[in-house]
Amino acid sequence: MYTLAAAQVVTEVQPTVDASGAASWAWLLVALPLLGAAIILLGGRSANRWGPTLANVMSWGAFGLGAAILIEMLGRAGDERAQSLHLWQWFTGGSFEVNAGMLVDQLSISFVMLVTFVGSLIHVYSLGYMEHDPDKGRFFGYLNLFIAAMLTLVLADSYVLLFLGWEGVGLASYLLIGFWYQRSDYASAANKAFIVNRVGDMALAIGIAMMFVTFGSADYSTVHGGAAGAPEWALTAIGLLLLGAACGKSAQFPLQSWLGDAMAGPTPVSALIHAATMVTAGVYLIVRSNAIFDLAPTARLVVTIVGAITLLLGAFIGMAKDDIKKALAASTMSQIGYMMLAAGLGPVGYVFAIFHLLTHGFFKAGMFLGAGSVMHAMNDQVNMRRFGRLSGVLKHTWWTFGLGWLAIIGFPGLSGWWSKDKIIEAAFVGEGWQPWVFGLVTMLGAGLTAFYMSRLFFMTFHGSGKRWTEDVHPHESPLVMTVPMMILAVGSLALGAILTAVKFPEWLAPVTNGGHLEHHEPVLAIPAIQILTFVLMAAGVFVAWRLYWKADVPVVAPEGSALTQAARTDFYQDDVNEAVFVGPLMTTATGLVEADDQIVDGGARNLGDGVAGLSRVLRRAQTGFVRSYALTMLAGVVAVLGALWVMN
Repeated sequence: MYTLAAAQVVTEVQPTVDASGAASWAWLLVALPLLGAAIILLGGRSANRWGPTLANVMSWGAFGLGAAILIEMLGRAGDERAQSLHLWQWFTGGSFEVNAGMLVDQLSISFVMLVTFVGSLIHVYSLGYMEHDPDKGRFFGYLNLFIAAMLTLVLADSYVLLFLGWEGVGLASYLLIGFWYQRSDYASAANKAFIVNRVGDMALAIGIAMMFVTFGSADYSTVHGGAAGAPEWALTAIGLLLLGAACGKSAQFPLQSWLGDAMAGPTPVSALIHAATMVTAGVYLIVRSNAIFDLAPTARLVVTIVGAITLLLGAFIGMAKDDIKKALAASTMSQIGYMMLAAGLGPVGYVFAIFHLLTHGFFKAGMFLGAGSVMHAMNDQVNMRRFGRLSGVLKHTWWTFGLGWLAIIGFPGLSGWWSKDKIIEAAFVGEGWQPWVFGLVTMLGAGLTAFYMSRLFFMTFHGSGKRWTEDVHPHESPLVMTVPMMILAVGSLALGAILTAVKFPEWLAPVTNGGHLEHHEPVLAIPAIQILTFVLMAAGVFVAWRLYWKADVPVVAPEGSALTQAARTDFYQDDVNEAVFVGPLMTTATGLVEADDQIVDGGARNLGDGVAGLSRVLRRAQTGFVRSYALTMLAGVVAVLGALWVMN
């Protein structure tokens, strides 16, 4: 078992060596899917025939190269595993310059393997799911574009290049969420995700600007290496700005309102973006910036608080949703909250945040694909109250989804148990009120997770009766869809045990300042934490079993309590955003438009009207008669002579 520990104040940055061997080809990790996206998107409708195959080849090719780099890295000594690859000088401004380069270390390669492997499985699944879509070529082009952007984000060796990948991920997600843009609600969901993420992106841009001011650079080596000499207020400000960026991309409080609506996209998009990749980018950003957060305790505490709030918020929303995809989206929000809370714990939690991120990527992607399989069988219905007793019809979907369910609730021995329970144990480490508050929140979250995920599983696959509509005839999905689900189910079962066996926390420790860990016991004994967590998990499953398996589930949802009604509307997030942000901004914009119309445009119009009026008056003097002009000249001469006489 990994020893829980507290961090010393001093931080170190893992040294890097110049890339060699397979790592020197790391640029191909981005180039392959990017090339695939370019060819497919430029190919137009003809890409419908060959685009899906090309996209799969490029994605699997990136995975193969990533695996080769990982194998070679495992054979290196610990201090030679982190490698830097300089690509070119990106741009300069006076004495300031930014280089494009890649950092291939334990953290980035872990993400590379997750993104390429799970992403490639989703590519395969999409072959069946999007088979009859008239624009499937464009869809696979967007998938490749997303993979390329995500790999740019995690392989960047500077915050500027990370920002390029960050924006690329935002663009690709916008295109994928709004893929069926012909429907106005889908287009609105894509716009909402794009706009809310821009808030976090602005925070990241300002944070990078502060790095330039504080350190004179934004590359990791300079920023992280110079963090110890920077003033704490600057590190705190940078840390909070990075957290703002993470909240937008990872759907954390208070920028989480976009995630539920983003389920409008095709189900493979939900699995790719909202399970294994995009929503984890914020966690990656916090962990990658550990040198900053270790020296900014206030910012780190805020990270933990945000994670705790989102953990519970997502759980309550998940308990109230009847839409299977939106319930899974709320679950994602809650599980990312676990990771953010762990990242806020510092070196004691960084490794467990990434550990849970990897296991979650497998079982949540598997469940999203399982939801797509259910929708495929039920004429694209998403209302779980219209499902029930599908286990006998969708046998492969049932057992693969079931392993994902057991993993996420933390059933002993499955992947989620190995990763999430370590976060709960780590949350009880510390002094004062924090370990008790954060520890109990994570423990409560385990019970709530068991309830709402069991509710989802029982309502969909079990129950006392069928609630199908007359027009559905459920059938299992083809192998091209079920095989990826089976592979992800194996990960749900065994990945946690495998990562523990290979000592993944120790592997990641050099990147997360693990060299400065001291033995430190939680405020509550670990066996007691494990027993209490298991009891809460079992209680959540039991209550869901009584309510949604043994009892009849009404087709029409009951009114519910005030808390249930609030959770169904995502705790009025849209109303709050409308009242606090959209309404005042629209009022301000309307006022500015009126001011522009009355003052700027009005001034120009009034000036023109004045000139026109004066012209009309002066025009009357132009009669065309010589006698009028002679009289005017005489009057002028008399006026001049009169003035001269007065002056003399």
